[in-house]
Amino acid sequence: MLIHPWDAPHDDAEWQTWLAAHDFGQLAVNGPPGEPPFVQPLHFAYDAERGEAATHLARPNPLWSALEANPTVLLSVVDDYAYIPAPWQAPDGVPPEHGTPTSFYAAVQLRCTAHIVDDPEEKAALLRAQLRHFQPGGDHGPVAPGEAPYGRLLPGIRGLRLTVSEVRAKFKYGSHKPESARRRTAEGLARRAAPADAAVLDHHLRRAVTMAPTRRGE
Repeated sequence: MLIHPWDAPHDDAEWQTWLAAHDFGQLAVNGPPGEPPFVQPLHFAYDAERGEAATHLARPNPLWSALEANPTVLLSVVDDYAYIPAPWQAPDGVPPEHGTPTSFYAAVQLRCTAHIVDDPEEKAALLRAQLRHFQPGGDHGPVAPGEAPYGRLLPGIRGLRLTVSEVRAKFKYGSHKPESARRRTAEGLARRAAPADAAVLDHHLRRAVTMAPTRRGE
């Protein structure tokens, strides 16, 4: 994806903090020659210290043969997005309808090497890591081979450890726009109050504080 300097994360902590709260994405896996890639929606648990994402899929999933043929994959996460109408972005001195509509969003793409986990003990450990992330209160049964309630389900899944080799992150929130356009956009988001607008407004205001409006363009 294209990342302009004004849309780049300020540092690793920015995208890591965002990713910690956005744990549902799409795993893209190269398909056979001449075929489109496989794209699998899934939950995952990202461990910043290990540089690794943990997940699992059902054993009948068609991705496995593609993963075994080529373990280089892309985990893509996009959220906190909104459509920004033309009048909000119009430069000063031109009719509002002559503004350029755009999209605001946050995106993180993790290029990874996939490691398939079939050992029952290793699969159980991987699932426990996911449960610690998604159910930190511990309101679930034990996860161990041969032990109820999940032991009987382990043979029906395969685990995935995704070792991250490259990260591309983007926070496209118009931080390079003139102050007047940013103000109209903030007012418009607050007034419209669509489901994602509050999160988008937070990003828009947060990034404007640290990015001077010196350039235009998308």
